[in-house]
Order: sequence, then structure tokens, then C-alpha cells
Amino acid sequence: MAAGGMTAAALGAYIVFEDEAGFSMTPSRARTWGRRGHTPVVRVRGRSWRRWSIAAMCCYKPGETSRLIYRSRRHRKHKGKGRDTFAWSDYRDLVVRAHIQLQAPIVLIWDNLNTHRASGMRDYAAAHDWLTIIQLPSYSPDLNPVEGVWSLLRRGPLANTAFTDDEHLERTLRRGLRHIQLRPDLIDGCFAGTGLTLTHQPTTTRRDQ
Repeated sequence: MAAGGMTAAALGAYIVFEDEAGFSMTPSRARTWGRRGHTPVVRVRGRSWRRWSIAAMCCYKPGETSRLIYRSRRHRKHKGKGRDTFAWSDYRDLVVRAHIQLQAPIVLIWDNLNTHRASGMRDYAAAHDWLTIIQLPSYSPDLNPVEGVWSLLRRGPLANTAFTDDEHLERTLRRGLRHIQLRPDLIDGCFAGTGLTLTHQPTTTRRDQ
């Protein structure tokens, strides 16, 4: 992780953490109020195929506003009608989108998912000097700020919500993510929760003799 920070400082790059998560119509549980002696009950439709997957990036650079960039994918009802999971090319496209929006080099930090380590992704990174990829240590979700984004969603707009259909789930996810995008302090809080720190690149002044 220290190497990633030094690389980002040297390149003037954003440090970008990526992670993905799945969301279904089954609501996340949260604390709520209820009448004494009556357990609160949320009734939902048990249709497990109605799911959305989100790949999200938390983007940080000292002196710049923190950003959240994401891409969603809907799971289809019937098997064999297209891919439900993200392919390496989907991650590539998300990285390119982030590069265009941030207008800066990227040091991408993510876990050891097989798709992340696909040869196509490695070749793409090798061919583009604005992209540096660093793998997180195994079994270390606590080092990824995007985990905090999932927690904000599940404890916030998704908690105890009985979704009527998959469009309702999608709208709720998009509203929740948009709320986080408009609150850089929340994105910063997700980073602070990892215990990691960002440092400014040291500057030097050259004087001609």
C-alpha cells in the first residue's frame, strides 16, 4: 500500500480503490422502532433472480475532491441469455471512464478476483502508462474504502425496504449512490475507516544559477 501511495505521488495520480457487490430484493436488516411486544416484520417477494451488481470506485488525491464512480449490471431472469457478472472488459471500460472523468493518471487498487487478474486486463495496463494496478493483500476488505460505500447503502436507503420490483431496487440503489457522490465527506469517511492515510507529494524548487 505504501508503494501505491508513492507511485501516485510521483505520477500526480489518483489512488482509486475498486470493489463490487450484489444487491437483491431481500432488504438489508437495520434497527427500527416497533410497538412493545410486536416484532417489526418486512414482507418481501422472494425472487432471487431480481438482483443488481455494482462495481464502484472511490477516487482520492490530496488537494482534490474525492469521487465515487460506479457501473451497474442487472441479473437476468433466464440463464444463458448473456453474462450477469462483470467481465474484464467491463472493468477496463470502468477504468477508462474514471480516467476520462478524473483527467489524471490512476493507481488502481483492488482485490485478487480472477477477473481482475485476467490477461486482457494485465495487457491493457501494460500498454497504457496512465494506469498502474496494485493488488490488495488476500482477505483484506478492511483496507478497501468501497466496503464503506456498501455499508452506507445497506444501513441507509436499502435498510428495511420492501422492494416492489427490480426497478424499485434499481431506483433506490441509484439514489443512494448519487447521495454519496454528492457528499465527498462520506467518501472521505470511507477512506478514514480503513486506517490508511494520504500524503501530499513533496515539492522542490529549482533555482537557475
